[in-house]
Amino acid sequence: MIAKLHRSYEGRVILAVCDSGLIGKCFSEDELQLDLSSNFYKGEEMSDKRILNFFKVVNIVNLVGEKAVGLGIKAGIVDRKQVIKIKGIPHAQALIVRED
Repeated sequence: MIAKLHRSYEGRVILAVCDSGLIGKCFSEDELQLDLSSNFYKGEEMSDKRILNFFKVVNIVNLVGEKAVGLGIKAGIVDRKQVIKIKGIPHAQALIVRED
């Protein structure tokens, strides 16, 4: 999978994760669109283990693809019922609230 870390203006850490074979593609269905050609998703190839470790410290996760969304479900940060599909491609977002 390809993953990339981003920081928002407010200091939140966002992790974008996408199945490797989807990078560079765009999917549209009705009014929904997944544009995987932007720099937002163009990160580096990462192992499941490394991505799972990032899940422990990030604030927002954006997942696209069977493997990426499946990893989010496995980690317990994504509810299977909240996954949407655009042209058959699973997509999920999670806001992770941490108590300091």
